[in-house]
Amino acid sequence: MEEVLNDVQIKINLLNQNNDLNNYQITIKIPMQLGWLENVQFILNGKDNYKMNYINQENDLAVFQTHITIPTCAIYHYCFSCEANGNLIYIKRKNHSNLQTNLINENWKSSVNFDVPDWVKGKVMYHVFVDRFKRGSKEKMEEMPRRKIHNSWEEDMIIGPDEQGIWNNDFYGGDLKGIKQQLPYLKSLGVDIIYLSPIVKSQSNHRYDTGDYEIVDPYAGTNEDLKNLCESAHNLGIAIILDAVFNHTGNDSKYFNEFASYDTVGAYQSSDSIYNSFYRKKEENGQSKFDYWWGMKNLPVCDGNSSSWIEYITGTDGIIDKWFALGIDGLRLDVADELTDNFIKKIRKAVKRNKEDGFIIGEVWKNPMHMNREYLSSGQCMDTVMNYWFIDALLRYYNYTDIDKLTQTIEEILTEYPKDTINSLMNFTSTHDITRAINLFSKENFQENGEWAWNLKNDNIYWCKDYVLTNEQYEHNKQIYESYVFALTFFPGILSIFYGDEIGIQGMGNLSNRKPYPQTEYDKELLDFFKKIGNIRKNEPFLRNAELEMLDINQDYLMFERYDQYDKMLVVVSKVNEEVDFNIPKEYKNNSKIYTLKKSKLGSLKSYGGIAIKK
Repeated sequence: MEEVLNDVQIKINLLNQNNDLNNYQITIKIPMQLGWLENVQFILNGKDNYKMNYINQENDLAVFQTHITIPTCAIYHYCFSCEANGNLIYIKRKNHSNLQTNLINENWKSSVNFDVPDWVKGKVMYHVFVDRFKRGSKEKMEEMPRRKIHNSWEEDMIIGPDEQGIWNNDFYGGDLKGIKQQLPYLKSLGVDIIYLSPIVKSQSNHRYDTGDYEIVDPYAGTNEDLKNLCESAHNLGIAIILDAVFNHTGNDSKYFNEFASYDTVGAYQSSDSIYNSFYRKKEENGQSKFDYWWGMKNLPVCDGNSSSWIEYITGTDGIIDKWFALGIDGLRLDVADELTDNFIKKIRKAVKRNKEDGFIIGEVWKNPMHMNREYLSSGQCMDTVMNYWFIDALLRYYNYTDIDKLTQTIEEILTEYPKDTINSLMNFTSTHDITRAINLFSKENFQENGEWAWNLKNDNIYWCKDYVLTNEQYEHNKQIYESYVFALTFFPGILSIFYGDEIGIQGMGNLSNRKPYPQTEYDKELLDFFKKIGNIRKNEPFLRNAELEMLDINQDYLMFERYDQYDKMLVVVSKVNEEVDFNIPKEYKNNSKIYTLKKSKLGSLKSYGGIAIKK
């Protein structure tokens, strides 16, 4: 890494690396015009000082250098100090932003020992809830216990428990063949990565209650179908990521086997089962009982410290090996914050054993750097996370003008996250766990001061099922939604589209948001907008690694820059239903390219409009 700033030149070289320590050579070149230079110090994380030795003189620069060995961590903050003519001087990063208030921002940040695969940075992802996307198979779905098959794609979803008290057991039959058929469509959206909800055999339509990790659910297809999908996607330059649910299994599984559906002896049936050690136990009234995820009796929790469980998933010829042998490119770890660090490290080793540039994204809702965990520690665990933390702040800004929340969140991400993690964060339109994107801007239905911006005031499942925007409400929300997506397009990270968000599928809450993808009627205008967004990402590859600097967040609009060594872009996006003027920095008046939203112009944003100006 080398930086040149205000005539100070800094270079950091990694000399060698082992499991625990990193050996670096740090060089700084300081202008001699400052005076007689001595006592030059490298200051790490605001507390550790390392003396730097004078090496030589290059033109009008004095060269100082040190070799240090420091513990591995995700990021480092550093600056320098020296005495010039007896005066103490600190050499820090010039702070351009008027938003950043944390003093650590005055330091440089480095994550030189943390690398995320280049093929994911700044790309467009499409998140598929498999059962509801498209059915490609012509074969009749076989009747199975505790499952209901819909008679048609247009039939209403079942929301809530059925007559036997079972939830989420209605299937439409969306499958891998259907996704394969839709690859040209996804390519037209600019999609680079497909993230599939769980596809292995499970009792429920969401398949987060695994029944058998080794086979694709019959309603979704076969292992061969997965292999064919991966091959076809790769031919179009599209990668495939699987949702990996390793924190719990289903009670209707070959491992637990509460209903004797499988020809195995499950942990529920006998403590002598070979799978008994897979599950976590807790003491209750003097007895050892199974632990269930959030008390849900269909989701027994796996023991993340069990060597047999870890080996089954991560060992040679284990589940991860089997999945990657079929051609996948990465994993999304469900409830990653409930997996042990050791387990995640083993998962990473298994992924990298199969695919050197395999990608791992974790479901972590809050700031992962505040959790006293090793999630993003120097490339030993995950690569990045789903960016719920940022999306929450951005939605609060749009719905409630919460400037402080957005400012603080962006500051935390920029100063605390590794750079490669920032460039691969999953910035989503919405997900299977929250309200649909087009409904998120009906702010009167959400709790302004709730834990999350999508916490509903009325979360009755039947109210959610029946909730539909009027035409007027839909058009109003759509204007805000497009502004929100336009902003996301230029922020660092992956732009992730939840299936159907590109055509305006509605859904209030995390059950009604899983409607079947419509076969005929949909918002073609919104779809055209998303295709243009995909083209922007394709046409501006510098955004994949560019730095972010926030210039202004106010009650009307947000303004920021993306830049690298060669390119620079100013982005201004309005959040209000009126025209807004803004000042253009002089350097952008002679621009090379402009992207606009709602026909906004230089210095003037239309209602919920936006503009991106490339220098």
